[in-house]
Amino acid sequence: MQRAISSFVLASFAVVALASCQRHATTATNEPATPATPATPSTVARVGSIDRPVPPIVEDLQRRTFDYFWERTNPKTGLVPDRWPTPSFSSIAAVGFGLTAYGVGVERGWITRDQAVERTLTTLRFFKNAKQGPEAAGTSGYKGFYYHFLDMDSGARFKTNELSTVDTTLLMGGVLFAQSYFDKDDPREAEIRQLADDLYRAVEWPFAQTRKPWISMGWTPENGFIAYDWKGYNEAILVYLLALGSPTHPVGKDAYDAWTSTYDKTWGTYHGQEHLTFPPLFGHQYSHVWVDFRGIADDYMQRRGIDYFENSRRAALSQRAYAIANPEGWTGYDKDVWGLTASDGPIDATFDFKGKPRLYRTYTARGAGLEYQIDDGTIVPTAAAASIAFTPEESIAAIQAMHDRYGKAIYQQYGFIDAFNPSFNYDVKLQHGKVVPGVGWVDGDYIGIDQGPIVLMIENHRSDFIWSVMRRNPYIRKGLERAGFTGGWLEEGK
Repeated sequence: MQRAISSFVLASFAVVALASCQRHATTATNEPATPATPATPSTVARVGSIDRPVPPIVEDLQRRTFDYFWERTNPKTGLVPDRWPTPSFSSIAAVGFGLTAYGVGVERGWITRDQAVERTLTTLRFFKNAKQGPEAAGTSGYKGFYYHFLDMDSGARFKTNELSTVDTTLLMGGVLFAQSYFDKDDPREAEIRQLADDLYRAVEWPFAQTRKPWISMGWTPENGFIAYDWKGYNEAILVYLLALGSPTHPVGKDAYDAWTSTYDKTWGTYHGQEHLTFPPLFGHQYSHVWVDFRGIADDYMQRRGIDYFENSRRAALSQRAYAIANPEGWTGYDKDVWGLTASDGPIDATFDFKGKPRLYRTYTARGAGLEYQIDDGTIVPTAAAASIAFTPEESIAAIQAMHDRYGKAIYQQYGFIDAFNPSFNYDVKLQHGKVVPGVGWVDGDYIGIDQGPIVLMIENHRSDFIWSVMRRNPYIRKGLERAGFTGGWLEEGK
């Protein structure tokens, strides 16, 4: 039976709900994108000497997913669409993933460094010059934070969405990556470094501490602060690390202590894996795009005897074990087809499946863990694919199996479409996507925040590239050290 969602979990997903409301403002096209030609063999990443081999399908997936950011970004502003091909606003978190992906494109030989410099400068200049203020319309942010969604053309706040602390954080992940990656003695790269520094220094983290010492999920001009704060464990660990690392507007160590004080509520064993649980896998992936948690640990994880990397590995394995057990009896789940995370879905309605009424959902935070289970048979490729750094063997098998079984129905121009549901074969009017005979429901869109972790975590698995760049960033190091992390690469050079 599906477990009830606690108030704690509802707090964690307040912003996910806001995002869901915004995402259905337009109508998706059901026309499949024209498949791109397979990616050519890539060059070896030039940062470090690591180059772990991957099958051709993983190389192809990484290249196609990179192309989402390179081809769909507004070249005048650097804003990345929240989704495509449905016309949409920009997601600032997707911009952060895009800024990081451009470096991957350079290292893999897909674009030149000059191209990456120009795109990055365009993006950073836009955010530096974007209007900030408390007004409800005509601004892009306030107090150094930015609105979750921005108009793709004007760059102003889209409708009434929130000033988002976590999405600003994910944007800043890309900003700080650019700061450390573009390190040449060149005027344009020097400008990138300065712009990145200015943007990060401008974020007034204590402004969001309306209920100290926690950091609020967000703010709107109309209603003030959102009623919920970021409490562990989920993707917001990076919020606290960047807030601690700020040279201008830092929060105190008590903020991080408060963040970890709720960990015991979600520590336990789920499908054979003892770990700090969070049902959707994105919570175990986003911060790991930029922070190499291998071998370093804060006080809490030291007491538990593992690091956050190992925790994410166990989370991914628990989801795979859940799919193998398949307690709801959905079609298609097995050892090679697995993965639940926030994603699109077919419809908000209940239908009979195998003699039982089943509730299907559109965009929601799908997941399986100690806190709750939201599983309507919808499989989300980014869940397994972006776990490749944690579970390479299992994730590669999942990428291959999903591609081989469902083919062009789910694998198109920019890699895997956002989600699909082999159990959904009803002849009903859908809110988006379509039912493909022999496959089931398939989404019509790619979503930027699901695309980003795929291309970037594949690269971290292959070469440690993003991690190696970010280990050089002084603000990342400072945030980790102020949070109490020790060990591993943090001890190097001391």
